[in-house]
Amino acid sequence: MQSIRIGFGYDVHALAPDRALWLGGVRIEHSLGLQGHSDADVLIHAICDALLGAAGLRDIGYHFPDTAGRYKDIDSKILLRETMTLVRQAGYELGNIDATVAAEQPKLNPHIPTMLATLAAVMQADPGDLSIKATTTERLGFTGRQEGIAAYATALIYKPRPH
Repeated sequence: MQSIRIGFGYDVHALAPDRALWLGGVRIEHSLGLQGHSDADVLIHAICDALLGAAGLRDIGYHFPDTAGRYKDIDSKILLRETMTLVRQAGYELGNIDATVAAEQPKLNPHIPTMLATLAAVMQADPGDLSIKATTTERLGFTGRQEGIAAYATALIYKPRPH
């Protein structure tokens, strides 16, 4: 039987002035960006956690701690590329990713095709193996009050059968 594993990831960052808004590796024009040690791309961070969890490799903070200066303002696409290397070194390949971003503003649907293409290139994956959805929280909670953005991701990975 083929070894199949599933992981779940979640991340949240506060919205802040004078920061760029990066989601899914794409810079999105908005009056606020996300506060964080890195570029604060909540979508990529949730995907990294899902992948690392599926492979039993702990979490993003373990591998890329926010106490390490070398990760200050780092492009999260670099973290995702390194995460995929760790997953592949553990003997796994990507099955698929399913992710949801919760944000009231900006509207994300127009950006999803670019996010999918960007993430697929970074992960060396088929864009058809990635799914990104956007939702609001109907003005409820911190995302509804536009205080932050949250992202959720599930990842399925598998060990390829020997030929």
